This record gives sequence, structure tokens and C-alpha cells, in this order.
Amino acid sequence: MKQILLLEDLPEIRAWLKTLALQVFPQARISEAARVHDALELVSALRFDVALVDLGLPDGSGVSVVERLRETQPDAQSVVVTIHDDDEHLFPALQAGAFGYLLKEQSREQLSEQLQRIAQGEPPLSPSIARRVIQYFTAQAKAKPAEAAPLMPMVQLTERENDVLLRVAKGFTLPEIGVQLNLSRHTIADYVKQIYRKLNVSSRAEAALEAQRLGLFRK
Repeated sequence: MKQILLLEDLPEIRAWLKTLALQVFPQARISEAARVHDALELVSALRFDVALVDLGLPDGSGVSVVERLRETQPDAQSVVVTIHDDDEHLFPALQAGAFGYLLKEQSREQLSEQLQRIAQGEPPLSPSIARRVIQYFTAQAKAKPAEAAPLMPMVQLTERENDVLLRVAKGFTLPEIGVQLNLSRHTIADYVKQIYRKLNVSSRAEAALEAQRLGLFRK
């Protein structure tokens, strides 16, 4: 049974997200919070598998809850659910450890489909957010090619791992990568776990940054 943390201050939206979460995870046990303080207390008392986190709360930002989960419950998958689609909210959330980033403007069907990716080990990202992340790191790679070389990490990936990492960074799903490389989705998932472990990253955004540092976008 999955333990889910739901952090949202507006009661009607919280009820809507709870219904959605139970549709995706029918047997889940959901703990609700309307403030950052309450959510942090729940994180201290319970172990969570998934956290659905709003950003703008009455007593602060949901980013602090994402950070606390990353520090104390690294296996928990934090998914931001927000109205904010700008860089000022997106990248701090991803850097704090958010596994996914969804926009409330999407339909229930779209959000449900995105959340179902969690069970497949894929980060749920609204399409516009995925494009923004890819465009950002692609622009960074093009703008600073000379600076990328000195930042090469000591960790060495195999050619196949580089192929998988580049496609992860570009936003392809595991099944799509499997088709492109003629490998099963489960094999790709194993590669992704191995790559994340080698690079000491935990999100697609961090993986995209490492792909940039390795110079993979220029190949």
C-alpha cells in the first residue's frame, strides 16, 4: 500500500487531487496537509512513497518539503503540482529533488496519465515543462561549449550508457528509448538506474545537466 503526502492549501483542489491520486493508486493511504509546517511534521512522523506538493502555501514554499523528503526519505518521489510554469519556480523545485512537475491546468485525464508514469519509474512532467527543461539545457550546451570540457566528471560511462543518458535528457520515455535502441523497457530501466547511481543523480533534470557536462548534446 502506497503512502502519499498531499500538500495543497485550497480545500477544493486538495479534494480533487485526492480523488485523482486514489484513481491512480486505489489502495493508497493519503495524508493531507494545507501548510508547509504541517507537511514537515508528517514527513518527520511517516514514511512516504509519493508526495504531491503545491508550491505557494500560506506559510512558505513547498520546495522546502521537497528538500526535506530528499534529505530524509530519498526513495520518496516528490511531484510538484502547481499553476506556475516559469523558470523561477520550475528549476528550484527540480534542484531541490522534485521527481516530477505537473501543471494544474491539465485535464484530470492528462494528470492521471502523467501520474501513472511513477509506477513505471518515469518522471511525470507536463509536456510544456519537459520542453522547457530540454530547451534550457540545450541552450546551455550551445552557449558554453568551451566551459563543458573542464567539468568532465571522473565517472566514466559506457557508450551504451551515454546513448541512454542522452535520450533521457532529451525527454524520451523508457519505452521510446527502448524502441530507438532496440532494447526492452526493463533493460532501459536497468541502464537508467545504473547511470543515476554512477552519476549520483536522482532526477531527469539532474541527468540532463550531467549530459550537458559530458558534452552529449554536441554529439
